[in-house]
Amino acid sequence: QVRLVESGGGLVQAGGSLRLSCAASGIIFSINDMGWYRQAPGKQRELVARITTGGIPNYADSVKGRFTISRDNAKNTVYLQMNSLKPEDTAVYYCKGAVVTRLGGHEYDYWGQGTQVAVSS
Repeated sequence: QVRLVESGGGLVQAGGSLRLSCAASGIIFSINDMGWYRQAPGKQRELVARITTGGIPNYADSVKGRFTISRDNAKNTVYLQMNSLKPEDTAVYYCKGAVVTRLGGHEYDYWGQGTQVAVSS
């Protein structure tokens, strides 16, 4: 009923940049907070950045000053611009949206399938 699809991952050298996109589709009435999370092998999934409907961002300390989250509400899409990438940024990146569907007034979290980011040293 609601689908989030990430794109833009890949392999990049340390110091390089990537831009991730996540587009939501389906029976969407509105999307509140949207965010990016990542999970490295053997580690727990962690928050990278999130953004409110009004565009107020929040970042993990490890990515402040290097990553920028943004969103296009008309397109139900969230972006993550990643600059000055480091090998420790290597992980599967997932987007999440707090979605209110057209079926009712409750908000549910929906996740994308993930996109791999690999940073070589």
